[in-house]
Amino acid sequence: MAGLLLFSACENSLKDIQKISAQEVSKPISTTTGLNVIYSDSAKVQFQLTAPLMLDHSDTKVKEMPKGVKIVKFETTPKGVTQTAQITADYGIQRSDRVIELRRNVVATNQKGDIFKSDELFWDQGKREIYSNKLVQLTSSNGTNLYGTGATTNESMDPWIIKNTTGQIPVNQNFGQ
Repeated sequence: MAGLLLFSACENSLKDIQKISAQEVSKPISTTTGLNVIYSDSAKVQFQLTAPLMLDHSDTKVKEMPKGVKIVKFETTPKGVTQTAQITADYGIQRSDRVIELRRNVVATNQKGDIFKSDELFWDQGKREIYSNKLVQLTSSNGTNLYGTGATTNESMDPWIIKNTTGQIPVNQNFGQ
């Protein structure tokens, strides 16, 4: 009887140890506050990614930005470097496959002033493509409001291709004349 009690006590302790061990594995390897990353090509600034907090889960090759993320696109012209687009989101995650996933309150603005909104947006850096498979809203600088069930665009976010489009398009009063 005493041996059975001892064996079951060890089993419970082993389960507790496994539970604690599993919690330790899921913790980030490193934590960065005030993240500011510059992406460049041939010494020309292309993008800037900022986040108040990044959790690096190196064991799974995942970098998580749970307190929000901002991505700014720049273009270099003879006049200098100018901001051409921006994306903000409440949450971001970067996987090893060079895809950044943005979630919750995603807002993207391009150089023309078009505003894109969705709850999810992906930036595939390898394909140089931005896309969403969730409900989207695009408000153009001319007042057009378009809605759809997904969208794709390039890294400059112009033009947007919206799936299953509906919306409100302002029409000039003298259209028929």
